[in-house]
Amino acid sequence: MTEVMTVEAADPAASARRESPPSMIERMTLILDAFNGPSARLTLEDVARRTGLPRSTAHRILDQLVRQRWLAHHSFGYGLGRRALGLGGRDGGHGKIREAAAPLLHELQVTTGLVAHLAVLDGPEIYYLDKLGGRLAASVPSRVGGRAPAHCTALGKAMLAWLEPEQVDALLGHEITRFTNRTIGELGTLHQELHRVRQRRGLAFERGESYPGIACVAAAIRGAEGPVAGISLVGDIRAPLENVAPLVVTAAREASQTLFPGSAPGTRGGGRAPARARRSGTAGTARESTWSPETMNRLLAVDGRGDWM
Repeated sequence: MTEVMTVEAADPAASARRESPPSMIERMTLILDAFNGPSARLTLEDVARRTGLPRSTAHRILDQLVRQRWLAHHSFGYGLGRRALGLGGRDGGHGKIREAAAPLLHELQVTTGLVAHLAVLDGPEIYYLDKLGGRLAASVPSRVGGRAPAHCTALGKAMLAWLEPEQVDALLGHEITRFTNRTIGELGTLHQELHRVRQRRGLAFERGESYPGIACVAAAIRGAEGPVAGISLVGDIRAPLENVAPLVVTAAREASQTLFPGSAPGTRGGGRAPARARRSGTAGTARESTWSPETMNRLLAVDGRGDWM
């Protein structure tokens, strides 16, 4: 007893820790402090070891931090999320993405007269980084800094298509919401659509899934770890998007090459398709700057219903 009292007198902090466990805020701070840089990647075991927290406690708090976007959960571990990166004046690379895509978005908008978007995937949603619209801008319900569900937007599907199926399930959860009578409302159906996106060389379409009367075509900008952003063109439901789809793919490819010089999508350093797509040979992206009507018809026909999802 005398020895214990002596230790406590010498170290009052040790006594306080014994009397009351760390608060939730203290435990969250311990976990965030375990990440020593914006590119740090830690497993659950790494976090438990560095913080001294029980594995079950660390896992529960990690889940909460991911839901609140302080952390992001990747297939290769946990990393700092958009909120944590923003605290230090960093934007998670969004500035570089916007800089690379800006002239391409401008050219798309001027050439087609449609609304051009740039967005990133942020959990189960897309986050708009840029919007160029001309006279149609007011009719498209999106804004820079705004969000939309990933599963019912062409931009979201273009990026989700290059994730592993397990990652898609983890991001979206077990249930996905219908917003119109054309929204995909089941994960199984969504996975079928993502497979069709890969078959179409990365082209994703949406017609009235998020908002009635709006149609969209998108393609992903891909990096070494997968999709980093997406580019889209949006018009009304009657817009002949098959005519402008090659321009979107070309813009996404050029943005990828600007961000990751010397690499091409689908090759080392340029982003990898999901393992199932690599095994089935559907991981390629469009290499042509323009496609013939026959090629475009074949790409769109993989839906099997003569309609865009």
